[in-house]
Amino acid sequence: MKEMLDEIGSRLRELRELNLVSSEEMAEHLNVPVGTYNCYEDGKLDIPASILIGIARKLNVDTGLLLTGEESKMSIFTITRKGEAVEVERRKQYHYQSLARKFAHKKAEPFIVTIDPRKGSPSFYSHPGQEFEYVLEGSLKITIHDNDVVLNVGDSIFFDSSYDHFMQALNDKPVKLLAVVM
Repeated sequence: MKEMLDEIGSRLRELRELNLVSSEEMAEHLNVPVGTYNCYEDGKLDIPASILIGIARKLNVDTGLLLTGEESKMSIFTITRKGEAVEVERRKQYHYQSLARKFAHKKAEPFIVTIDPRKGSPSFYSHPGQEFEYVLEGSLKITIHDNDVVLNVGDSIFFDSSYDHFMQALNDKPVKLLAVVM
């Protein structure tokens, strides 16, 4: 895991420098403190999927390049077979698997997300764009812009992800969902 963070961080730094973008400019673009961004590049912090997407957009590359070092080549379609999805986000309670990392110039990022039951107070986040969530297993509570919504299997939500939001697994059971970040 640490080795993977180091590799991704090294690629981030190299691509940022090749694009003549300062770490301060990147941190401002991502709306994170410069110290936090530098920790991503140093491999000291796990990188949330929304941050990877923001970096890819700023540098005009695909997230697949950031994750694997390989340029995405597929432009008509790509298939991700069971067990081949790449882990993207490694927050304690959120586990993201990228479903289209080989497709070039994506307009959206599809993931299978598993959310473990959470202990402690919620950590809200926001990022540019929009999100679609479709619940595959379990019950999910999403708090977005001071609104609490409970979603069960087969329910979905589409929202502006620039508003603070937080997702929580209910009933002490994990939630699995299809998420598309645009």
